[in-house]
Amino acid sequence: MPTPTPLDLTALAKQTAPGRASDMADGLVASEILRIAAEIRGLITSGTAICNLTVGDFDPKQFPIPDRLRTEITKALEGGETNYPPSDGIPQLRQAVQRYYERELGLKYPVESVLIAGGARPLIYAIYRAIVNAGDRVVYPLPSWNNVHYIHMLGATGVPLPCTPENRFLPTLEDLRAALPTARLVCLNSPLNPTGTAIAPDVLRGICDAIVAENQQRDERGARGVFLMYDHIYWPLCVGETQHATPPELVPEMARYTIFVDGISKAFAATGVRVGWSVGPADVIGKMSAILGHVGAWAPRAEQFASAALLDDSAGCAAYNTKFIAGIQSRLDACYQSLNEMKKQGLPVDVIAPMGAIYLSARIHPFGKKTPDGKVLKTNEDVRSWILSSSQIGVVPFQAFGVPDESGWFRLSVGAASEEQILAAMPRLQTALQALS
Repeated sequence: MPTPTPLDLTALAKQTAPGRASDMADGLVASEILRIAAEIRGLITSGTAICNLTVGDFDPKQFPIPDRLRTEITKALEGGETNYPPSDGIPQLRQAVQRYYERELGLKYPVESVLIAGGARPLIYAIYRAIVNAGDRVVYPLPSWNNVHYIHMLGATGVPLPCTPENRFLPTLEDLRAALPTARLVCLNSPLNPTGTAIAPDVLRGICDAIVAENQQRDERGARGVFLMYDHIYWPLCVGETQHATPPELVPEMARYTIFVDGISKAFAATGVRVGWSVGPADVIGKMSAILGHVGAWAPRAEQFASAALLDDSAGCAAYNTKFIAGIQSRLDACYQSLNEMKKQGLPVDVIAPMGAIYLSARIHPFGKKTPDGKVLKTNEDVRSWILSSSQIGVVPFQAFGVPDESGWFRLSVGAASEEQILAAMPRLQTALQALS
């Protein structure tokens, strides 16, 4: 039979008109990080060499996933593990996460408290959906990653807590105290994306004591409680002397109110493998499971079997982590030391020592200065674009994480760059700063 002439629907498919989408979808702001990342990809595709410090991801050439994980995925696929997994995760992985938390964090949970999903994002959405009603107040620090978008999708009321560089952009108990009595959900992330800083155990203990006390008061008057979403997906990536802590370890009663967000994405450079988990109160985890069951956001079956084998390999995890952390820390140190040296030379740069994750907070603030071609740098976007064009370095302004100020603070992410690329790029930035007038 002759091949039929295809019906060209291009013009119809590209037509737009007001009101075709929901109000929520129309009001949803696109990711600034993804916009910048697309610009960087375009430059790289065109042949421009860029030191890409924008994406919260890993270049597999720099940071490959563990051999055990790769081997076990292949083994599971060859063994026919290609059908639907249970909507809450295969039992083998839920039990492996249970053992992993007991072994590595000293937290013993029942298996009913463990939920598996296709990475951390569906779990964060499920936490919001399971806990928050339209109009409920959600407390979160500024800067932080994507809370504003989840709040918008649910029609909740956001209560941002602006954090300062003096506190390493982390919330304190004093920041939280006024907002807590009306809060339904508190969102904390440590180590923090975008800043690469981590909450100190004594600060976290004070916050947890306050949440427990608030819930006791609400229990007495029959009011709905307040929960803590504790996103610690970067916890295995603490660097230097940073001590990671968890709410239930510091205040055991917090087990009733804490919902963890975690997974293999960051701890094992496996962002594309899409295996994440939540651990928390069994009743809330059950509601989240029901929500994700309807969404179909489960992790792929073969990858779940592989992740279970990986997490149960304690020696293998430790060996991988040692080499992995060394690579991350060397890159963070290269950025930090170079920027700190520029600051010592009197250039308009500030930087906060890295504590964890793959991020560094840097302030590059040549505001009011002119570039060699006469452009005056007035905004963070001016500075970002100038850094990219003059130094071939991609960075992300804190505006992408909800901070409105034109303060010159940027996130530098080291997962997709080599130490050699960073060491070559920093002198370019120094030269560009020195050329400003």
